[in-house]
Amino acid sequence: MTLFDDLRQHYQEQPNEVSIETLAQCNARCTFCPYPTLERIGTRLPDAVIERLIDEMATFVHPFYFSPFKVNEPLLDKRLIPICRTFNAKVPKGYLRIFTNGSALTEAKAREIATLERVVHLWVSLNEYRSDEYKALMGLDFEHTARNLDRLHAMGFPHPVVLSCVGYPNEAFRRYCYYRWPRFESTALGKSAWIDYTDPQITEVPDRECNRWWEMNITATGKTALCCMDSTGQYGFGDVNTKTMLEIYNLPECRALRDLKTRKDAGNPCNRCSY
Repeated sequence: MTLFDDLRQHYQEQPNEVSIETLAQCNARCTFCPYPTLERIGTRLPDAVIERLIDEMATFVHPFYFSPFKVNEPLLDKRLIPICRTFNAKVPKGYLRIFTNGSALTEAKAREIATLERVVHLWVSLNEYRSDEYKALMGLDFEHTARNLDRLHAMGFPHPVVLSCVGYPNEAFRRYCYYRWPRFESTALGKSAWIDYTDPQITEVPDRECNRWWEMNITATGKTALCCMDSTGQYGFGDVNTKTMLEIYNLPECRALRDLKTRKDAGNPCNRCSY
C-alpha cells in the first residue's frame, strides 16, 4: 500500500495532520519565509476556539498528528505547553510535532516539553551553522541558539530531535550537526516557494497527488489555509470561528482535491506548486 492509498483509505473524512497557529509571532526574519509580510502579525487565536478545536480532535477516529505551528515561533506563545498538555489528556489518538527555530528554547521550556507525551519529534529549524550567515539568513544570534541546543543535547531529552536546514543536499550543515550534536538527527529540505513568495529550489511540478491535501492548516485568525505553503490563507476554504474542522475538511471542494491522482489536475495553485 502506498502513502496515498493509506491516506485515501483512512483520512478521507478526517485530517491526517492538524496545524494550528496559536499566536502569529516570530522572533526571526528568515529571508526565505513570508512571515514579515503577513497582515496578521500579533494575532492570537482565542482560548475558547483552541479549546473547542481540541475537543473536536478528541472525536477523531484515526491516529493523526497535531502541530501547534504555522508561520510563527510557537515557543513565544506562553499557552503552548498548557495547550499540548490538554491535547495529551483529551486526545489519545493524537501525536505531537513541536517546531521551533531554537532561539527561544530555554532550559525551562525544554524541560516542560520533555514532560509531554506522544511527541513524534522536536523539530528545530536551524538552517545555518556559520554565525555571520546565520545572522544574515535568520536575523538571530547563532551562538545563543547553539548554546540552547548544547544544553538540550546534554540533558537527556527523551524525545527525538531533528535539526533542519532549507536547501539541500547541504552536507556541510549535516556534518556540523552530527559532530556537535551526535544524538540529534539532521536533514536538509528543498527550498519551497510559499506560493508566490520566493523561487523554489525545484520548479518542476510532481505528476502525482500531494499529501498536504489530507491536512488541516489553521491560521491565528481562525481562517484555514489550503496547505503549509499557503502562508496568508488566500486559498483556504473556511474559518473555524464559524465552522467545525470536519465541516471545512469535508466541503465538496476539499474532498474533490483528495479524489485527484495528480496535482496538475487540481487547478490553481496546486498545478504550479513544486512542493
